[in-house]
Amino acid sequence: MKLSARNQLKGTVKSVTPGAVNSEVVIEIAPGLEITAQITSASVQRLGLRQGGVAYAVIKADSVMVGTD
Repeated sequence: MKLSARNQLKGTVKSVTPGAVNSEVVIEIAPGLEITAQITSASVQRLGLRQGGVAYAVIKADSVMVGTD
């Protein structure tokens, strides 16, 4: 798989919470570091996502917000 997005973070699917249309997918990319994504339930099935499986969080954005306390 080749993508133009530079931020491709490999991890383990920690959980998949199905919904009527969208599902929440949590990917652990390092111990204690998780990324949560909302994707269609059809995509969950098409990709074969399941707890314990390997997946990539692919992030491509035109802008990134940064904040401080």
